[in-house]
Amino acid sequence: MRWIDKLERKYGRYGIPNLMNGILIGQIAVWVIVIFINYQLYNVLTLDRAALLQGQVWRLVTFLFLPRLTGNMLLFAIEIYFYWWIGNALEQAWGDFRFLVYMLAGMLGAILSCLLTGQGDASGLFLSLFFAYAWMWPDQQVLLFFILPVKMKWLGWASAALWLVQFVQGNLSTKLTLVFGLAGFLLFFGAELLGWVKNSLRDAKRRRDWNNRFK
Repeated sequence: MRWIDKLERKYGRYGIPNLMNGILIGQIAVWVIVIFINYQLYNVLTLDRAALLQGQVWRLVTFLFLPRLTGNMLLFAIEIYFYWWIGNALEQAWGDFRFLVYMLAGMLGAILSCLLTGQGDASGLFLSLFFAYAWMWPDQQVLLFFILPVKMKWLGWASAALWLVQFVQGNLSTKLTLVFGLAGFLLFFGAELLGWVKNSLRDAKRRRDWNNRFK
């Protein structure tokens, strides 16, 4: 990715160390406040076009700190743990600046969705972190729920299936949020993904032609 090499040489000093940790600490704080103290805080932090036009510009950033609301503390802790593990692995592999670029691309996608439909969130961006990790380390084995050994590529496919279900069932805002939230993944891996699709189609055609010779 020559383009990001040039950006990093010029602007690399603006990388934010431990960015994922900061985001997750914010999500934990928001979850505690919303669940146990004041639910209204959630509405103040969402990505909302009408509120943005009224000057509430903090929403351009604070939507990242909105966790998935669930009263089940165990499920919330597992989700935070997975994002911590995956986010920090990507940050260590890429460096602070590249990870920041990835996150900014997904944020801009969510903001664009908000401006077009009135609402937006970070769901597509956070799902794309799973895609990025699974793409880079497909054969790495993890313990799902700390019990079941599963390769990352299968978790990646499971995340893709979840993305598809949410896309099909969601309204226009949800659809655009999920699509534009993949901006970082496509920016970093779009060329590789296109090559993989082409090779897969070519191999499938080759196998089909081979089988047809013996029918």
